[in-house]
Amino acid sequence: MKNNIIIAGVPRAGKSTISQILSKRFGFQHISMDSIIAGFEKCFPETGVNTYCGLSSLDTLKLISGKMAPFVRAMIDSKHYDEFEPGMIFDMYQLLPQDYEIYLRDANCQVFYFLTSDVTPQERVEIQRKYDTPKDYTFNRSDDELLEGAEYIVEQSLIMKEQCEKLSIPFYETARNREKVFADFLQMIEEKIKG
Repeated sequence: MKNNIIIAGVPRAGKSTISQILSKRFGFQHISMDSIIAGFEKCFPETGVNTYCGLSSLDTLKLISGKMAPFVRAMIDSKHYDEFEPGMIFDMYQLLPQDYEIYLRDANCQVFYFLTSDVTPQERVEIQRKYDTPKDYTFNRSDDELLEGAEYIVEQSLIMKEQCEKLSIPFYETARNREKVFADFLQMIEEKIKG
């Protein structure tokens, strides 16, 4: 197994939950790319990394993915965590499979996508209500606001799923049977780590 893992996919599909479990259970250094992207937006606007740039959600995803994929590659290539076993775990929304293929396929990392492409936007809202906690930024949003977000999350899930299938990149659907999907994934990672 490669030293580093990227957990990618859409918001509220379980990326942070899985990343935190892997970090606690196996000792990965957990890196939240959402926090790094927020730092870029605030301190380095000249990079063009901006989630509120007036583009459609899909065009914004493409823009940020194309900029952050080579950045993650530079982090991995720095080899700062190569002496640790395991290394880093990146928790990352804005990484399209096509950009993983271009910038990261041959790097010291493996990627796994967590998606919710097999539901309608309304079902996606119901799932979100089930798993949201007061800590989540979406917890106090109205159903109308959640439905608007769910429409683009389902759209992005479908695009990521299609790219994963085309590029033979592993992905996990977490809209249904989430606990079983998580348990199976964690068991697979544990078997890979134990070798």
